Amino acid sequence: MKIHGRPYRTIWLRPDGWSVEVIDQTLLPFTFATALLTTVDEAAKAILIMQVRGAPLIGATAAYGVALAMHADPSDTNLNLAIAHLAKQRPTAINLRWALDEMRTSLSPLAPGEREARAYARAAEICDEDVENCRRIGMHGLEIIRAIAARKKPGQPVNILTHCNAGWIACVDWGTATSPIYHAHDSGIPVHVWVDETRPRNQGAFLTAYELGAHGVPHTIIVDNAGGHYMQHGQVDLCIVGTDRVTANGDVCNKIGTYLKALAAKDTGVPFYVALPHSTIDWTLHDGRTIPIEERSADEVLRIQGRLPDGTIVTTEIGAPGSKAANPAFDVTPARLVTGLITERGLCAASPEGLLKLYPERAAQAAPAKRMA
Repeated sequence: MKIHGRPYRTIWLRPDGWSVEVIDQTLLPFTFATALLTTVDEAAKAILIMQVRGAPLIGATAAYGVALAMHADPSDTNLNLAIAHLAKQRPTAINLRWALDEMRTSLSPLAPGEREARAYARAAEICDEDVENCRRIGMHGLEIIRAIAARKKPGQPVNILTHCNAGWIACVDWGTATSPIYHAHDSGIPVHVWVDETRPRNQGAFLTAYELGAHGVPHTIIVDNAGGHYMQHGQVDLCIVGTDRVTANGDVCNKIGTYLKALAAKDTGVPFYVALPHSTIDWTLHDGRTIPIEERSADEVLRIQGRLPDGTIVTTEIGAPGSKAANPAFDVTPARLVTGLITERGLCAASPEGLLKLYPERAAQAAPAKRMA
């Protein structure tokens, strides 16, 4: 995708062949800048403080974090330390564990002297695979949008509501929830996106709106609690969200507030789709309530960042002095509220049967089917 007319991925290897560069998402949308990663500690910090965020990009960054560790010291001890260090930075997104498992599988059998080159190669493959997966998600999701557009009057846009940022900034390119939107827009289908602000970190207002605007996609930022209102008034044709983890029975863990959107969509008859690559499926869990939910700093709730008229970026307090704040970063949407899953292999029901129809090779690994009440 492009920023200021220049194509970017969110993470890339620098010309020196070993250091890594990422878009610093903590500065968006007011400042576009990149951050340099030269050590595994810097990669871990980038994940923790959300310089990089979004389940697929977290995984890609972790893979390059292992490569940076192997550049410094390819020993067994350092490989194990690096993987353990990276794994504990964000507990909810399964892509982190998936990518680290991929790196361990690729590197453990090799002699230390062979590990650095293979680590960088596997990290690059993970990035390329993510781009292709997201492109395919977009093509499958495009058919949903195209079908809705065919039922509307000529020129009327398909109104899509999304939550948080599951765009190309959250992946390596294309995005998950936004990929169908970009494909529809690029193919000439009129679309308009309702962008949830997504408190407390405002990934919708800051990031989704930023990237949609950069690509020329019509959109409107709304407060998180306005989605149900627009659904009631027939102004939302479908919802598409991303996810940080989907369990083997189809339960979906995504940014806090997703569950409420799914409830509103169910009540108003609005289709509610979840877009994800295979690396986001946790075949070892059969109930979303068992997913560890990250509890982030109360400061994210009690303070907010903004830009003053003179261009100065400031962080200001918005809570009553002395008040405490709770900040669960994710919630779980039961499979029964999900119209369907959009994956790189196609569409399926949010159910054990639906997932295994697309991924039959996982049948032996999938946990026993058990629905969330």
